[in-house]
Amino acid sequence: MTGAPRVRPDAHTRTTLDKAADENFPVAPFFLPRAWRDDLMAVYGYARLVDDIGDGDLAPGGADARLLGLDPALADDRLAVLDAFEADLRRVFDASGDGPRHPILRALAPTVRRCSLTPEPFLGLVEANRQDQLVRRYKTYDDLLAYCELSANPVGRLVLEITGTASPERIRRSDAVCTALQIVEHLQDVGEDLGRDRIYLPADDMARFHVGEADLAAPSANASVRALVAYEAERAGHLLDEGIPLVGSVHGRLKLLLAGFVGGGRAALTAVAAAGYDVLPGPPRPTKLSLLRAVGAVLRRDRREG
Repeated sequence: MTGAPRVRPDAHTRTTLDKAADENFPVAPFFLPRAWRDDLMAVYGYARLVDDIGDGDLAPGGADARLLGLDPALADDRLAVLDAFEADLRRVFDASGDGPRHPILRALAPTVRRCSLTPEPFLGLVEANRQDQLVRRYKTYDDLLAYCELSANPVGRLVLEITGTASPERIRRSDAVCTALQIVEHLQDVGEDLGRDRIYLPADDMARFHVGEADLAAPSANASVRALVAYEAERAGHLLDEGIPLVGSVHGRLKLLLAGFVGGGRAALTAVAAAGYDVLPGPPRPTKLSLLRAVGAVLRRDRREG
């Protein structure tokens, strides 16, 4: 399938893809082969758009709803748009039809064919955003992990499929890294998520640290909130450590990419710690220098443990 034509992103698609610059680590860095970069950006565009639907962050005017064949009057009905988007996704995998309507999905279709991707990871991301409309709180850490299985782990599995390196052990390690990255993002975005009436800090842990929802709405974190964030950050760090053998199991530019994902998570955790675990004024973000240092540390640790 390597001869499948590539779809040039239109302006609507480019707006979505431009958000890649805000990630903790470049989604498709320059050092990767062009084919990998194109396929990773196609998957990123899909994941970003699904999240935008779930978060209510679509461009105003109902353009996405129209593209999906949905009445623009329903553009603010997130579940209706997710249903229409899933229906359009299924057209990507239906060889007998006319193909998808939305430009993000039209751009994804060649990647699906070239890499023989299956619908399951893509459907998982849709289901995660459906869950976001229905579940606003998570009682236990295990409940949160089950959510990450839908919201984060499919992306890592797709990276392995695109690069032809998927195996049961690598998938297990990748799942740990992706779950960690999702948890780190939740820690960075506690205030923003609360504004959407979502709390990803497990209720059991909040009770353990004597943190109430009112504490999360404060301008800055009190000692209990900081202790809770530090506890969850430590958990995420342990999950990132599980990813070190994943980095060591591959070679060349893919090793650098995966080290970047692990290092990006590490650098974000360093930024959270540097903020004194006070994430409420705004998301602590790593600097480019701290990111490079974290990636270097992951590669050095990989060499030592290898």
